[in-house]
Amino acid sequence: METTPNKTPAQEYIEKNYRFNFVVNTLDGASFWFGMSFISSAIILPLYVSHFTSNPILIGLIPFLGTAGVLIPQLFTANAIERTPIKKYVAAGFGFVLERVPLFLMAPFAFFLAASQPALALLAFFVLLAWHTFGAGLIIVAWQDMIAKIIPVERRGRFFGITNFIGNGTGILGALAVTYLIDQFTFPMGYVIAFGIAGAMIFISWIFLMQTREPAIPNNKPPISQMAYLRSLPEILRKDHNFMRYLLASSVYSLSGMSTGFLIVYAVKTWSLPDSEAVGFTIAMQVGLTLANLFFGFLADHKGHKLSLEICLLLNVLSIGLAVIAPSPLWFFPIFFIRGAISAGIMISGISIVYEFTGDENRPTYIGLANTLPGVVSAIAPLFGGWLAGALNYQTVFVVATLIGAAAWSLLRFTVREPRKAA
Repeated sequence: METTPNKTPAQEYIEKNYRFNFVVNTLDGASFWFGMSFISSAIILPLYVSHFTSNPILIGLIPFLGTAGVLIPQLFTANAIERTPIKKYVAAGFGFVLERVPLFLMAPFAFFLAASQPALALLAFFVLLAWHTFGAGLIIVAWQDMIAKIIPVERRGRFFGITNFIGNGTGILGALAVTYLIDQFTFPMGYVIAFGIAGAMIFISWIFLMQTREPAIPNNKPPISQMAYLRSLPEILRKDHNFMRYLLASSVYSLSGMSTGFLIVYAVKTWSLPDSEAVGFTIAMQVGLTLANLFFGFLADHKGHKLSLEICLLLNVLSIGLAVIAPSPLWFFPIFFIRGAISAGIMISGISIVYEFTGDENRPTYIGLANTLPGVVSAIAPLFGGWLAGALNYQTVFVVATLIGAAAWSLLRFTVREPRKAA
């Protein structure tokens, strides 16, 4: 193959297949997020668990596993993934068993156990959720590195924005469907059908992911042992002060997540809402997700990801603060709309900004650091929130989370430089 001056064959291959990769990975992400709208960790899963227990610690396990499982393993896989020439083999190959199979199993376990053996059903649910989240954590660095490899930096914001816009837009239909299912079917059949649809869509998304065309690009860094690799990480933080300050702001923001899993439980308990009405908040959240994806995607491409994250952190303070003073359940429609917008912005810019702190060879390490270190805080936060809710009340959790969220915004706004300009 004849190469263009100053471009490697791998770079030419990426450019040649850019449109194809954009389409298949957009369809992967869109079908994945559509499926996930049927098992929302902010609304559907806490409601499902609330049928078995009212213990806030157990309910707090849902966001705990969602953050600890996905974020903490990443730093421990980054060393191996840096030396993997083709990342798709990890993201799609291992990812099928590690991340997606447990989602397929949620529906049959709920069908056979939820009514007859509730304690076993609850245990099975948490085992499957842990399997899924920790499996995702083991392969997600490879997926992120693959996306950074095949999507140019100036187009990543719109890629994530369009992908999530389609996924979350169809997710509005998913939210309407879940509301109907929970209202029309007695427990647990509404949840069984919702879990089954989620599993089917996750499988379809995997088929699209498998179509990705990714060239093999060896990493020229000399291989080192895992222990030597881990010992080298503090030196990275000592040298890159801007990235270290970003990690601090991200970790403080993660601590404010102590309130996330309790918003729906607080609304249900305070106003004695039926499941079908509570699930209606999913629609508001999906609308927020859908509209914000396009906004944050194009804003980030033109103004940088730091500005998008600053807006998200301000919205975080606003949404939790509204929960503190909410006089009626109607207030939770705008609250979950804002939570959806925050999720969109964090998904787009929280992932993409890390790519801009470093070059290609160190990218998996930076991804691992950016996710694992705040992930430790994210894992502890909902458990601390559950303890605080049990000892005092949910409103105290919201007040503390609001103050911590304001501190996170201040750190990001005043101490972190936009990495594009810093570079």
